[in-house]
Amino acid sequence: MRQTRVLCVENQPEHLGALKYMLETAGYEVTAAANGDHALRLLTTLDVDGVLLEYDLPDAIGSALRAEMKRIKPDVPVLLLDGIGSQTPFLLRFLDAYLQSPARLESDLRDVD
Repeated sequence: MRQTRVLCVENQPEHLGALKYMLETAGYEVTAAANGDHALRLLTTLDVDGVLLEYDLPDAIGSALRAEMKRIKPDVPVLLLDGIGSQTPFLLRFLDAYLQSPARLESDLRDVD
């Protein structure tokens, strides 16, 4: 049986490393991307089960990147990974779900599975 593969898009190396470690420890296979362009290339070529997407990337805004991801693979869920606060209700119109804090990542991902 294949592990659940997650594409994790985060531009800060220290956060990406921590997310990758936490996801792999929880049993996920993780493919990492540090920007939107790289994430789209990976999504096009890999079989992924879900995407964790940092909203504010240097080369893309999360809602636009999510729209392109859904055009490429409409059935793959895209979860926003950011501390949004009051903007969350507005942003959820463009995303499938969101994670408020990497500290809650494991329990939130169990709810998605």
